[in-house]
Amino acid sequence: MIQENFLELIKKQINSKNSLIDEVATALDISYDAAHRRISKKSKLSLEEGVTLAKYFSLSIDQLFSSEDEHIVAVKKTAPVQDMESLLAYYENSYNSLSPLINNKDVEMIYSAKDLPIFYTSDDNLLSKFKMYVWLKIMDSDLGDVRFTGFNPSLSLLEAAKRLGNMYNDLNSVEIWDITTINSTLKQIHFYFESNSLSSKDALEICDDLQKLIQRISKKIIDQKDNFKFYYNELLLMNNRVLVKTPTETSLYVPFTILSYYRTNDVITCNQAEHFLNIQMDGSKLLSTAGEKERNLFFNKMYKKIDALRSLIAAKNVLEFE
Repeated sequence: MIQENFLELIKKQINSKNSLIDEVATALDISYDAAHRRISKKSKLSLEEGVTLAKYFSLSIDQLFSSEDEHIVAVKKTAPVQDMESLLAYYENSYNSLSPLINNKDVEMIYSAKDLPIFYTSDDNLLSKFKMYVWLKIMDSDLGDVRFTGFNPSLSLLEAAKRLGNMYNDLNSVEIWDITTINSTLKQIHFYFESNSLSSKDALEICDDLQKLIQRISKKIIDQKDNFKFYYNELLLMNNRVLVKTPTETSLYVPFTILSYYRTNDVITCNQAEHFLNIQMDGSKLLSTAGEKERNLFFNKMYKKIDALRSLIAAKNVLEFE
């Protein structure tokens, strides 16, 4: 049974036009007949062969057990972001994994947004540069004493970020926000301003960029009703989980560090996650179809938060005696 399940997992990994026998023969460097005996279960796969196949087809051995027990879930971990080079790889890998989903009505990404989705802060403005600064200052000890004015991301990093951000507009997506979704960004601006890592001029410009972003999202809700749904949940806080549904599989991404995720395609787990996301959406206001008053109430709360931070920054400038 385990061998049969393992071969089914391999079959899902290969092109439907390719022969499973040929693929296994190539991976194990054995003859066609020998591969056929293993696939027809006339011969057992050895432990060494199982490991070789798992590595060759990028499978996790524990995926065999997750199909037998709903309490065991196989996950893959995205590479950690530790410096500019790994952040560049993160942007490029994200783009490459999502680009096949562009303009596909049969694909849907559901984003439970505890923080601003990274796609919105992947641009060429000061807000996007600031978010990179925050992530890397936390993860890269070499940036420990670097002020924002001394932070100079590479051109390739900025271009990769913008490419990812632009691509998101063409994805069929659903976002669920709560009233605290922008809070972490506001706290980061305030913290680095108070710690003298961020000048008042830059802090205020980042606030302006943030307001422009919120305005852009409010317009996107109206202009892109066909491929973008925006929910506002007044009761629950979001958790930055992402569910990606395609005609062939569903993937769940669960955050475990600032930008790193665990990913699973476990059917039971993804179904449970989708069920809970549907509960969240059922208990939320769909601002994409709500009246102008409902939309304005939500976004005005966001603008007031930004204005409050502007006032704090301006007040410190006025009260600075030295």
